[in-house]
Amino acid sequence: QVQLVESGGGLVQAGGSLRLSCLASGRTFSRLNMGWFRQAPGKERDFVAAISRSGGTTDYTDSVKGRFTISRDNTKNTVYLQMSSLKPEDTAVYYCAADQSFSLQTDWGRYDYWGQGTQVTVSS
Repeated sequence: QVQLVESGGGLVQAGGSLRLSCLASGRTFSRLNMGWFRQAPGKERDFVAAISRSGGTTDYTDSVKGRFTISRDNTKNTVYLQMSSLKPEDTAVYYCAADQSFSLQTDWGRYDYWGQGTQVTVSS
Protein backbone atom coordinates (compact mmCIF):
# COMPACT_ATOMS: atom_id res chain seq x y z
CA GLN A 1 0.00 0.00 0.00
CA VAL A 2 1.14 3.53 -0.79
CA GLN A 3 -0.06 6.75 0.75
CA LEU A 4 0.34 9.97 -1.21
CA VAL A 5 -0.11 13.48 0.16
CA GLU A 6 0.02 16.51 -2.12
CA SER A 7 0.75 20.07 -1.05
CA GLY A 8 1.64 23.40 -2.59
CA GLY A 9 -1.54 24.33 -4.38
CA GLY A 10 -3.11 27.76 -4.14
CA LEU A 11 -4.23 30.88 -5.94
CA VAL A 12 -1.82 32.56 -8.33
CA GLN A 13 -2.08 35.19 -11.04
CA ALA A 14 -1.58 34.31 -14.68
CA GLY A 15 2.11 34.20 -15.49
CA GLY A 16 3.01 33.17 -11.97
CA SER A 17 4.56 29.99 -10.60
CA LEU A 18 3.76 27.27 -8.09
CA ARG A 19 5.55 24.14 -6.97
CA LEU A 20 3.50 21.13 -6.01
CA SER A 21 4.93 18.41 -3.80
CA CYS A 22 3.78 14.86 -3.21
CA LEU A 23 5.11 12.88 -0.26
CA ALA A 24 4.88 9.11 -0.53
CA SER A 25 4.93 6.52 2.22
CA GLY A 26 4.25 2.85 2.68
CA ARG A 27 6.38 1.33 -0.07
CA THR A 28 9.84 1.78 -1.53
CA PHE A 29 9.44 5.04 -3.38
CA SER A 30 12.28 4.34 -5.79
CA ARG A 31 10.34 1.36 -7.20
CA LEU A 32 7.43 3.54 -8.30
CA ASN A 33 6.90 5.57 -11.43
CA MET A 34 5.12 8.77 -10.47
CA GLY A 35 2.64 10.94 -12.29
CA TRP A 36 0.69 14.16 -11.99
CA PHE A 37 -2.84 14.49 -13.29
CA ARG A 38 -5.38 17.29 -13.14
CA GLN A 39 -9.13 17.59 -13.25
CA ALA A 40 -11.05 20.76 -13.94
CA PRO A 41 -14.74 21.08 -12.96
CA GLY A 42 -16.93 19.12 -15.31
CA LYS A 43 -13.99 17.61 -17.16
CA GLU A 44 -12.15 14.33 -17.18
CA ARG A 45 -8.95 13.68 -15.29
CA ASP A 46 -6.07 14.48 -17.62
CA PHE A 47 -2.44 13.46 -17.69
CA VAL A 48 0.04 16.23 -16.94
CA ALA A 49 3.47 14.66 -16.40
CA ALA A 50 5.21 11.46 -15.36
CA ILE A 51 8.66 10.48 -14.17
CA SER A 52 10.43 7.15 -14.03
CA ARG A 53 11.79 5.44 -10.93
CA SER A 54 15.25 6.89 -11.27
CA GLY A 55 14.09 10.24 -12.59
CA GLY A 56 15.92 9.66 -15.83
CA THR A 57 12.83 9.63 -18.03
CA THR A 58 9.99 12.14 -18.07
CA ASP A 59 6.89 12.69 -20.14
CA TYR A 60 4.57 15.69 -20.46
CA THR A 61 1.32 16.52 -22.07
CA ASP A 62 1.84 18.98 -24.91
CA SER A 63 0.03 21.87 -23.25
CA VAL A 64 2.54 22.07 -20.38
CA LYS A 65 5.81 21.36 -22.21
CA GLY A 66 8.29 24.14 -21.57
CA ARG A 67 6.27 25.45 -18.62
CA PHE A 68 6.08 22.56 -16.16
CA THR A 69 8.88 20.37 -14.83
CA ILE A 70 8.45 17.10 -12.97
CA SER A 71 11.24 15.92 -10.70
CA ARG A 72 11.75 13.60 -7.76
CA ASP A 73 13.98 13.16 -4.75
CA ASN A 74 14.14 9.50 -3.80
CA THR A 75 15.93 10.35 -0.56
CA LYS A 76 12.90 12.36 0.51
CA ASN A 77 10.20 10.11 -1.02
CA THR A 78 8.88 13.16 -2.81
CA VAL A 79 7.89 14.07 -6.35
CA TYR A 80 7.53 17.67 -7.45
CA LEU A 81 5.76 19.57 -10.17
CA GLN A 82 7.25 22.99 -10.83
CA MET A 83 4.70 25.05 -12.74
CA SER A 84 5.66 28.30 -14.41
CA SER A 85 3.98 30.73 -16.79
CA LEU A 86 0.66 29.57 -15.42
CA LYS A 87 -2.49 30.20 -17.41
CA PRO A 88 -6.14 30.32 -16.31
CA GLU A 89 -6.71 27.06 -18.20
CA ASP A 90 -4.29 25.36 -15.80
CA THR A 91 -6.87 25.78 -13.07
CA ALA A 92 -7.79 22.35 -11.71
CA VAL A 93 -7.38 19.93 -8.85
CA TYR A 94 -3.96 18.36 -9.26
CA TYR A 95 -3.44 14.75 -8.24
CA CYS A 96 -0.28 12.80 -7.59
CA ALA A 97 -0.31 9.12 -8.56
CA ALA A 98 1.98 6.12 -8.24
CA ASP A 99 2.40 3.29 -10.70
CA GLN A 100 4.09 -0.06 -10.17
CA SER A 101 4.50 -1.00 -13.83
CA PHE A 102 7.77 -0.91 -15.74
CA SER A 103 6.98 1.83 -18.24
CA LEU A 104 5.67 5.36 -17.87
CA GLN A 105 1.92 5.59 -18.14
CA THR A 106 -0.23 8.48 -19.32
CA ASP A 107 -3.55 6.73 -18.75
CA TRP A 108 -4.92 7.50 -15.29
CA GLY A 109 -6.51 4.04 -15.18
CA ARG A 110 -3.05 2.45 -15.13
CA TYR A 111 -2.04 4.10 -11.85
CA ASP A 112 -2.38 2.14 -8.64
CA TYR A 113 -2.38 4.78 -5.92
CA TRP A 114 -3.67 8.35 -5.68
CA GLY A 115 -3.41 11.34 -3.42
CA GLN A 116 -6.34 13.43 -2.31
CA GLY A 117 -5.55 16.30 -4.68
CA THR A 118 -4.59 19.93 -4.28
CA GLN A 119 -6.40 22.88 -5.83
CA VAL A 120 -4.57 25.17 -8.21
CA THR A 121 -6.39 28.32 -9.28
CA VAL A 122 -4.92 30.72 -11.81
CA SER A 123 -6.60 34.11 -12.06
CA SER A 124 -6.52 36.20 -15.23
